[in-house]
Amino acid sequence: MIDKAFAVVLRRLRIQKGLSQEEFGFEANLHRTYVSQLERGLKSPSLKTLHKISIVLEISLTDLMALVEQESNVQSE
Repeated sequence: MIDKAFAVVLRRLRIQKGLSQEEFGFEANLHRTYVSQLERGLKSPSLKTLHKISIVLEISLTDLMALVEQESNVQSE
């Protein structure tokens, strides 16, 4: 379920930044369809990809993963 929690957090943070999937993908050097797969929980990002995502979202990896952990706990309730 961690993929679903990551998906929720990624989508929420991307929207808060006012970025479309295409814009986000361009800034992170990721294909838009891959971003879509991440946001649907179909793919798991590598550490390198997590780093790219955190840079674009202007959030530390620690804070990003803390949000994912919180979301995961909410989903398991």
